[in-house]
Amino acid sequence: MRDVVKVVNIKSDVQNRKIDGSYLLTRVGVTNVRKPIKVSRTGKVTTLFCNIDVFVDLPPTQKGSHLSRNLEAINEVINSTLETPAQGIEVVAAEICHKLRQKHEYATYAEVNMSAEYFTERPGPSGKKTLETFKILAKSVSEGSEPLKKTIGVEVVGMTACPCAMETVRELHKGSIVFADDLPVITHNQRNVATLIVETPEECDVEADEMIDLLESSFSSSTHELLKRDDEAAVVLRAHQNPKFVEDVVRTILMKVVEKYTDLPDSVKLTVRSESEESIHKHNAFAERTATLGDLRQK
Repeated sequence: MRDVVKVVNIKSDVQNRKIDGSYLLTRVGVTNVRKPIKVSRTGKVTTLFCNIDVFVDLPPTQKGSHLSRNLEAINEVINSTLETPAQGIEVVAAEICHKLRQKHEYATYAEVNMSAEYFTERPGPSGKKTLETFKILAKSVSEGSEPLKKTIGVEVVGMTACPCAMETVRELHKGSIVFADDLPVITHNQRNVATLIVETPEECDVEADEMIDLLESSFSSSTHELLKRDDEAAVVLRAHQNPKFVEDVVRTILMKVVEKYTDLPDSVKLTVRSESEESIHKHNAFAERTATLGDLRQK
């Protein structure tokens, strides 16, 4: 005999109880929610497996936040992408942010953070394509009556060759070693992780694939999952012919952003960072710039 589950209309709402003499909490929510999201980028549909964190603020008079409403907001938006793919995870983040404000009527602030591994084909030095992995970041914030802001970011791994060691080797061995004109001087290398984050008004769109292209072209050389011997030699030569500090990587990215995104408003905020995992030091090297496009356009 099957058990009969009795449906009870539960009236108690502990979270909504009023309290006195307490404190405002700036962020209450759920973290590390894992969901698949269908997005359509550059004409192709891709499924991204995303980590999602969502938060709202909580007034000092309310005991708790209704956490189940956060999952409802996430599921409602993401389920819609399974039928109609979203333009990007930053668009999904913005839609979830709107839902959070609707479902948490007491909230004056909502925030959504998302990240995903993104796989796409990239050509190697010989032109042969391999599947490479990148990280896409997204964020959306709704505060008070201010317009919602959304953020799209990418994280790309490349390679840098140290210009300081290169010049030191050249100086130390000047006259004792004949360096071939068509070959660079030896130096040490770093695995470099570069990040570009762009915060825009909700109506503006920035394509993640274009951001990845921009970052890959800013290293001493791009790196690749699969390299045959000729390809390896091409990557090493390219990097040594284009030595860069972390500072050079950040400044190159800033220059390329200003040149590319002429249609974005001055108010768009950028964060560009570069971190080199050093090969001859125990520490890493790091550089970063945060600025609006208006600031960068004026230099």
